[in-house]
Amino acid sequence: MSAVTELSPVGDDVRLGDLGEHAILEHILRPRYGGVRGFGDDCAVLDAEEGLRGELVATTDSCPTPLVTILGETDPYHAGWLLATINLSDLAAAGATPLGLVVNYTLPKTTTAGEFRRLLDGVDECTKKHGTKVVGGDLRDGPVRQLTATAIGRCVPGGRLGRMGAEAGDRLLLVGSPGYLWSYALLAEEQARLSASLVAEIRERACKPMAQVAAGNALATAGLARAAMDVSDGLFPTVRTLCGSNGLGARITTAIRLDEPLADVCAQSGLGRFELAQAWGDWTLVVAVRPEDVELAKKTLAGEGVAAQEIGVLVPREEGISLDDGEPWEGIAQERFSPSSWHGGELPRLITEVLGKRAS
Repeated sequence: MSAVTELSPVGDDVRLGDLGEHAILEHILRPRYGGVRGFGDDCAVLDAEEGLRGELVATTDSCPTPLVTILGETDPYHAGWLLATINLSDLAAAGATPLGLVVNYTLPKTTTAGEFRRLLDGVDECTKKHGTKVVGGDLRDGPVRQLTATAIGRCVPGGRLGRMGAEAGDRLLLVGSPGYLWSYALLAEEQARLSASLVAEIRERACKPMAQVAAGNALATAGLARAAMDVSDGLFPTVRTLCGSNGLGARITTAIRLDEPLADVCAQSGLGRFELAQAWGDWTLVVAVRPEDVELAKKTLAGEGVAAQEIGVLVPREEGISLDDGEPWEGIAQERFSPSSWHGGELPRLITEVLGKRAS
């Protein structure tokens, strides 16, 4: 949904705590969402495409402190964009077409109307980019900002993807381009230097990651994916979870390709490409595909303008999860309710923890 263009009687510097819920509804939310069917009701109304059949799917996720905030990108827009991406990425892993996003914002009373509008801009512009929109939500005050959303989508009949369904011998495809978020972190820490134009491109990709909705839907519609999962916590926990769900092991190649500017960042910072590729934050997918379907899957994704590369093969469980040198893969995991769970922190320490590289 596009940003509001008309003038509002509420200035950007006014605090939400000085407005009250009714004024927020009338002066900030109604000018933006008043045309949405069911606006103001307790339940969102989803406009499904005429004649579209298939399973409805829904996912709920909250938004942590974006890494780009620690990199100096403090505009609330980025948190709004990330909130939408996180939820839409789960729909991508299901092969679903997004129907709408229902949002829940808890905001301190000191939040200004301008800050709130920027948050809404991020959500709205991200959902529009992915072919959907905000269809409802809830707003309340609280001591700290908490952002949550529920994304609803529809799968093609019989085409819903999940974590189960893969078999030994299936190939694993990495769908999307990894490494942009943490490359930007390395550039911010001056562990690498690139031209201003390349830095701007990497910053854009880091601040506005795209969920692989079109890719997931294309693979599901063509019947080319047997199992799928989005890379939200890192490549290692994603592969480990897929293996666990299917009672399998995996052999993973460390020769993962990166886009050329990111490979340059690795070379300058003394970081291996695989270490950058296995980090989180770029919202790629890992998809299990039959060996005979690999090339067709790549061609199908290329038609959507999405990069894909084969990164490994699923094997019997007793072979474990290993790298191409035969050693067990002890990968990086941003796992919730563990010491590695993401709660922000100082950038040099985060680079060490996430990338396994001590910041110089």
